[in-house]
Amino acid sequence: MIRGSCHCGSIHWEFDGVPDTTTACNCTACRRIGALWAYDWDNEGIRIRAVPGMLAGYVRPNGDLAFHFCKSCGNTTHWRGLSPGDDGKTRIAVNLRLADNPEEVAKIPIQHFDGLESWRDLPDDGKCVADLWF
Repeated sequence: MIRGSCHCGSIHWEFDGVPDTTTACNCTACRRIGALWAYDWDNEGIRIRAVPGMLAGYVRPNGDLAFHFCKSCGNTTHWRGLSPGDDGKTRIAVNLRLADNPEEVAKIPIQHFDGLESWRDLPDDGKCVADLWF
């Protein structure tokens, strides 16, 4: 299990297991946040705990998901889909840059995603999380 939190510790997340990849997206929101996303389902593979009143959100203009951040330190911790799928599950992703133990995520390969124009995965460049930390 990988655990992470915002800088001040008001918001914590847990990710069951280790993801095969993490996503770096260049859409208008993600490129500003600089997040590295790991995906699963809300309250299944990912769980969020927050101090009451400390979690804030920003809903994308198209209304499909909300980015969540800490009201105190401002770290973007996760995004959550606003509507469940046909199976009743809600998609969610956590920001691996906020992992409590960076060594647990350092070697996870990065999948670059063109969320700005083509909405497709980009070719693999062989980089992993640690390559973006320095």
